[in-house]
Amino acid sequence: MKKIAIYGKGGIGKSTTTANLSAAFASRGLKVMQIGCDPKADSTKNLMDGKKIPTVLDQIRQKEDRVSLEDLAFPGYGGVVCVESGGPTPGIGCAGRGIITAFEKLEELNAYEVFKPDIVLYDVLGDVVCGGFAMPIRGGYADHVLIVTSGEMMALFAADNIAHAIKNFGKRGYARLAGYIQNSRNVENEHELVRKAAMENDTEILHVVPRDRTVQMAENQGKTVIEAYPESPMAACYQALADKVWEVIQ
Repeated sequence: MKKIAIYGKGGIGKSTTTANLSAAFASRGLKVMQIGCDPKADSTKNLMDGKKIPTVLDQIRQKEDRVSLEDLAFPGYGGVVCVESGGPTPGIGCAGRGIITAFEKLEELNAYEVFKPDIVLYDVLGDVVCGGFAMPIRGGYADHVLIVTSGEMMALFAADNIAHAIKNFGKRGYARLAGYIQNSRNVENEHELVRKAAMENDTEILHVVPRDRTVQMAENQGKTVIEAYPESPMAACYQALADKVWEVIQ
């Protein structure tokens, strides 16, 4: 089982990238599990025909000890097992702590043993690297980390913070940084800016994802590009990204 945490600044296209990666891996016959670790709980909606699924924390609040795995995990496109950790009641509690609670519940219910995924993708908010949001790295849940960024200043700043956190945890034998994914925003000199930032953190750009309206067209249908436009250049781009990711995690 390969376990990858995908981080990036909010709004950078991390969930879009993660969902398309999940769909690309599923199209090859791999058993994929995608776990959204953002309080917005929208990581998996494009694998679920645009529908949001019940979150782990909401189900725990409603059903307490009667929660079952069927309440938390839902089959999406290509058989991808979709899970959303969710967040605390607005204004009460800590979102990071919510992720920890969700992970503990999935372990308690033997989710990984039941679904036996070939690959697990954790989609994690990267604006803050507090204990909860760092759980996939420090808790031993992920073996590799990918950072989605553009050439925009705040996206690169967040990427740098995440990379430093990974280095700190890496010293203790936890997940390692596998590379950057450039999700282009057509910033001037963008590729060079991202390449330099990656080099400063002793890593590389695994793949460049161009800005393309096909992505929005697919999302308007509640689908990934892989599902909605499988013959498009953008689908080929995400398939190439999946190839590269699979290569570096071996």
